[in-house]
Amino acid sequence: MNYGFIKFIIGCVIKVEALFMLLPGITAVIYGEKTGLIFFPCAAVFFAIGHLISYKKPKEPQFYAREGFVVVSLSWIVMSAAGALPFVIGKIIPDPVDALFEVVSGFTTTGASILSNVELLPKSFLFWRSFTHWLGGMGILVFILVLLPIAGGQSIHLIRAESTGPQIGKLVPRMQRTAKYLYGMYLSMSLLMLAILLLFGMPLFDALCDVFGTAGTGGFGVRADSMGGYSNAIQNITTIFMLLFGINFNFFFLLSAKRYKEAFAMEEVRWYFVIYLLACLGIWLNMRTVGGEEAPDIHHVAFQVSSIMTSTGYSTVDFDHWPVFAKTVLVGIMFTGACAGSTGGGLKVARFVLYAKQLHIKMSALLHPRSVKVVMLDGHKVDNEVLHTANVLFFVYSVIFAVSVFILAWDNMDFETNFTAVAATLNNIGPGLGKVGPACNFSGYSALSKVVMIFDMLAGRLEVYPMLVLLAPATWRKNG
Repeated sequence: MNYGFIKFIIGCVIKVEALFMLLPGITAVIYGEKTGLIFFPCAAVFFAIGHLISYKKPKEPQFYAREGFVVVSLSWIVMSAAGALPFVIGKIIPDPVDALFEVVSGFTTTGASILSNVELLPKSFLFWRSFTHWLGGMGILVFILVLLPIAGGQSIHLIRAESTGPQIGKLVPRMQRTAKYLYGMYLSMSLLMLAILLLFGMPLFDALCDVFGTAGTGGFGVRADSMGGYSNAIQNITTIFMLLFGINFNFFFLLSAKRYKEAFAMEEVRWYFVIYLLACLGIWLNMRTVGGEEAPDIHHVAFQVSSIMTSTGYSTVDFDHWPVFAKTVLVGIMFTGACAGSTGGGLKVARFVLYAKQLHIKMSALLHPRSVKVVMLDGHKVDNEVLHTANVLFFVYSVIFAVSVFILAWDNMDFETNFTAVAATLNNIGPGLGKVGPACNFSGYSALSKVVMIFDMLAGRLEVYPMLVLLAPATWRKNG
């Protein structure tokens, strides 16, 4: 285990987070909020700590997948703990577990909250709360790779451990250039959305927080009604950008490289839009049948499906009052999620495409035992290791889900609430149904249940393996 490398990266993460803490401090100065000034001493202390940890570069720069998983999981835990401290010191969220829950929810782009009325929060804390979405969306270690040429060619281990989806590769020969492309596209799309929102009259502060939540597919709002109080135009703009940020970023890279045929040949992207359109159509027809003229406009349906499928979690209406079929569809797309290689959560459309292809081949083999077929995706053979990893992940995911539901049941909430609370946190969605619906929050759960959901949020964002590797005793053995 290369402990020197792990220490160096964690120190860099703390320093970068400390620098970003200056932004909510500046926000506090702009709005004259004394409480928000706490971000300045916190930033200074964390930067000093980070510098002490990372001032020496590791003597041995070589590292492998094990170190990649460990450094990613530890970085996210340390980053979340540091990000929660201003809430505790400023007595905005005095309970440490609640503060950690809120900030982990921010960094993992979940959007689940323990706060009952966010409009009472100082703007500096609202800014930091939403900005954690933007940082966590693409990944803090990807950002560090943009700044520092660390780890040479083996930095692929960091991106693979932090990125979502069944596979991640280089867009260009050098990993640092890949990180720059990813963040370049991420920043460009964020700025474009901000410009459009301002053009349509959204206040600057609200627009910034909306962009942070949409780009990171997180969903922390600055109003009690989430996005419900904004105009239809602003809601529609947010709908479109939620969908865009849920697309595999390889698609945008191929478009920018004018490789249009390859871009539009991506099966996952096609299925992503097919699932989205089918969900919208099914919910709208169901609500027209059940609710008649009282059914919400189609743009609310389009918004909510986009929000849940991409794991953003914004809401324009209280969908907990929708018919059972409509709510069932929403719960279903919590699990499918967005595309691999996007900022969205869930198991990812790519995995469900692979599962469907494996099922088709298995059924074909039962009917035609002598036939030999392989799983193909986008015209390329899928490596058996990728399939095996995806299948094992589904099993581990299911076990974590079931255990989490059982532990939450100890709080004596109803099954719908517990089931969707775990679905919302493990898939990084945000709101669930029942007592954790869009008009409610997660404050009613015990500290134990909140800790379980904190683990679920981290496991969901990092796709299970980094958290399991961190907890495995073999990881820390010399020959493990």
